[in-house]
Amino acid sequence: MQANHEDSVDARVRRRLRELRNQHGLTLEEVAGRSNIDVSTLSRLESGKRRLALDHLPRLAAALSVSTDELLREPEAPDPRVRANSHTHHCITYWPLTRQPAGGLHAYKIRISARRKTPPEELPVHEGQDWMYVLSGRLRLIVGENDFIVKPGEAVEFSTWTPHWFGAVDGPVEAITIFGPHGERLHLHA
Repeated sequence: MQANHEDSVDARVRRRLRELRNQHGLTLEEVAGRSNIDVSTLSRLESGKRRLALDHLPRLAAALSVSTDELLREPEAPDPRVRANSHTHHCITYWPLTRQPAGGLHAYKIRISARRKTPPEELPVHEGQDWMYVLSGRLRLIVGENDFIVKPGEAVEFSTWTPHWFGAVDGPVEAITIFGPHGERLHLHA
């Protein structure tokens, strides 16, 4: 059991070392110079290829301008709440429900204005897949030659390679939607 505790402390210090170094905007070379630890040793310490020795802790803490306790403490859990502003585009207001990773799927709560009733002459087509779950109101969804009315509690999923459009039937619509990156670009920025 002792080895597992040592491994967890070692891993925690490695994470904190990297986290604090990045927070302070310091390079490995700068921390190595301040702590009088060889750069390759510091790199191996940070990557876990070398175990931490007790004499490393005070030198690393001083190099990072923190106490040894601060270097040893568990990192704070990041705030899990998604805090992004809403924006409106083509009579649809989007509230992000996911953070913006480099790629992948993005979820939004959307509110489609009652003014969005008429599809364009040419329905858009793009790479990807769209998914929607209607919370309130009645959604009009055109996919290819098919024209659907989607009611609260119903979900739809469709290939965006097929010409498509969605809007309101007789009042505002609220829904949860998931777009792939290509659909997100089209719906939010086109």
